[in-house]
This record gives sequence, structure tokens and C-alpha cells, in this order.
Amino acid sequence: METLEFIIYPDGRVQEKVTGIIGASCAEVTAAIEAQLGLVLNHEPTSEFFATQQVQQSAVANAQTSFSDW
Repeated sequence: METLEFIIYPDGRVQEKVTGIIGASCAEVTAAIEAQLGLVLNHEPTSEFFATQQVQQSAVANAQTSFSDW
């Protein structure tokens, strides 16, 4: 289940917590809300953000062999 939780502090700051959305698509869900709230000071991705991001690693090995006539 997708949930958005908002905590509004007495000084006007708003903390937003998104759960149930896998990957970076949570940014699409919250973009309009954040635009209306004002300046975003901090983003802290959760483990759900990284759940579908695949890390692709490539290794390139260059081997150079030289022979001596000694």
C-alpha cells in the first residue's frame, strides 16, 4: 500500500515520508505536493528507493604481454 505521511512542525517545516513506492517513482508522486509546499531542504532515500535500481558493473581487463629474446 502506498502512503504519504506529513509532519508539520510549529516553525512551518514539513516532513514528508513516502512508503510503499519502489524506486525513484516516488519523486513523480510527490513533485506537485513539494512544489506547493515550497523549498525542499533535504531528501533522504529509503531502502525502497534502492530496491529496483540495479547496479551495473563492467570490468575491463587489459593484458599486455611482451617477450624478451634474452
